Order: sequence, then structure tokens, then C-alpha cells
Amino acid sequence: MSLAGLKLDRLPDETTILNFRHFLEQHGLGKALFKEVNKHLEKNGLMLREGSIVDATIISAPSSTKNQTGKRDPEMHQTRKGNEWHFGMKMHIGVDDTFGLIHSIDTTAANVHDIVPTDKLLHGEEQRVFGDAGYLGIQKRDEHKHRKNVSWFIAKRPGTRKTLDADKLKAEKIKASVRAKVEHPFRYIKRVFGYGKVRYRGLAKNSNRLHLLAAFSNLLIGEKYMLA
Repeated sequence: MSLAGLKLDRLPDETTILNFRHFLEQHGLGKALFKEVNKHLEKNGLMLREGSIVDATIISAPSSTKNQTGKRDPEMHQTRKGNEWHFGMKMHIGVDDTFGLIHSIDTTAANVHDIVPTDKLLHGEEQRVFGDAGYLGIQKRDEHKHRKNVSWFIAKRPGTRKTLDADKLKAEKIKASVRAKVEHPFRYIKRVFGYGKVRYRGLAKNSNRLHLLAAFSNLLIGEKYMLA
């Protein structure tokens, strides 16, 4: 409750908290609260729309079948990242490239490629879009061909960067410094709020929770700029 600035003489019991969580889930209020927080930030001049950064992170899920159903969660899947395999879901986000505030969210199984849901992460007013090498070729996809006035700043693959001259390498470093802003909300969600692993079975409940945590993360990030 300290996060919300509230002081209570008596904390609600576990049943009350559980019923409240179910109420939020049943009515999709995670997304609604996320939108309301962003409206508040926009009124304070903190939700800029000229540029976006897109990225995704894996939220791990239990891979064991030692549970009541004897099965893995069917909505979670396995994917390979580097030399390691991960089982779970992905949180895809679009953030503004000035303050790093989340303006769009999508959730998928972990085996869905990062580039697939990007159409849901761009609000349509962007003049520039940043992404890591996983988004190479994004501008050629059918769902983005209508974005005629967008400059795409997508990172080169590591092997390609080794062949670049000094000027082009400098440009890559500038793109990387902008993309670093997208790591801040992920850090809040995973480390501050402890959501490095899924809490529930299925995507819907986890998505509702992640929208709430994204709203809280935006408030914490936005607070620094409002105080400044």
C-alpha cells in the first residue's frame, strides 16, 4: 500500500485480496487502469508520441508436470535464447523513446517471434521506431507497409557490426543508447515487483497483472521527471 501512498490501520485479509484480484481479472480492469494512468501522464506532458522503442522479455513458467493436472500450461511454450531454452510467455512492449514510459503491451507464448505482434505496439503517430536486431526487416512486413513516414532504427546483427566503419559503428552505439530506455520498465516489473516468473496458468490472468505492473512502473518512472 505504500506504493499507492495509502496508510491503512488494518490490512485486508487474504480472502478479501483474492476476491479483489478476481474482480480485476473478470472485468479486465488491469488494462483499464493502465490506460487511466497513461492518460494522467499524458496530461502532465510525459507521454510523447513521436518515437517508440519495441522490445520483448521472457516471463518464465514452471516446466514441471508435477501439478494437479499432470501437464504443462498449454498456453506457455518453449523458446531458445542464445544457448539456453526457456519455457513460459513473452511480454511485448512499446515505450516512448524520450522517457521510456510504456504505451502499449501485448502478451504471447514464449515461442512467438518478437517481430510478430509489433503492429499492436505502435500507436500510429511514430516518426521513428527503435528495436534490436530481432526486428530486422520489420518495415517489409505487410502490417507496416502503410507507415510511410516512419524512420526505422533497427540494430545490426553482431556479425555485421564487426564489419562497420567508425561512423556507422558510432550510429549503432547511438541507437543502442536510445534502446536502453526500454530496459527500465522491464527492470521495475521483474526486479522491483518480482514478476520474473508467471503467477498464474494461462495468458489472460498474467496479462492482467502485467498491465497493472506496467501502470505502476510508469508512475515510478514518471515521478522522477515530474519532480525534476
